Amino acid sequence: MSSPTECRFSDSHEWFLLDGDVVTIGISQFAANELTDITYVEMQPVGTSIAAGDSAGEVESVKTTSDIISSYPGEIIEINEAVSDDPSLLNSDPFGSGWLIKIRIEDTSNAESLMDQSTYDEKYPV
Repeated sequence: MSSPTECRFSDSHEWFLLDGDVVTIGISQFAANELTDITYVEMQPVGTSIAAGDSAGEVESVKTTSDIISSYPGEIIEINEAVSDDPSLLNSDPFGSGWLIKIRIEDTSNAESLMDQSTYDEKYPV
């Protein structure tokens, strides 16, 4: 399964979908496969300001706990409560119903430091 072409990806396996001044963040299929059964998700609350490189929350699985790192600075404006209620959505649909948070950003230049879909899929095949 290839990753969506409109997303950008980090080496820490988050995906970023930019829509105007809002970026949606989730984890890649590769990350979901590596984590196996995801059991708990906790994101920073709405209204939290984060810097690029900050943890926006964490995902726990039977194997480990992983921070969700934002590549963009901004303010968290929405959290996917469905994933908090059912963390398995990250395993079953990480690019759809398994998105994690939305951040309002002022600067989109960080996209240049992220991988496009083909580069990410080549580096981290599923």
